[in-house]
Amino acid sequence: MSKKTKAALVLAGALTIGGATAGYAVATSDDDSTDTPITGTALGEASAAALAYTGGGRVTGTEVDDEESYYEVEVTLPGGAQVDVQLDRGFHVVESKTDHDSSRHQGHRPW
Repeated sequence: MSKKTKAALVLAGALTIGGATAGYAVATSDDDSTDTPITGTALGEASAAALAYTGGGRVTGTEVDDEESYYEVEVTLPGGAQVDVQLDRGFHVVESKTDHDSSRHQGHRPW
């Protein structure tokens, strides 16, 4: 295989991965394109803290440096309700908000 063919294959692969990554970022973002998802080990710790707080469910979105806290984890509960769990840098819950209740909750579950 020639060097030009190898280079073309590497470039095509990189473009495919880049396109898939961009598509994922667009698909997972809300209205604000500046949202930064949680990554790495912080994603696992934030997800575990949020799921422990809600008593289960599925993590359906994350954000670093949210306007209300350092981390935000969106959890969708089995019944379909969504809970935004706000965490500090130490992965401690500082507040939460459900999709059917606009009030803020400090230290207790809203359901």
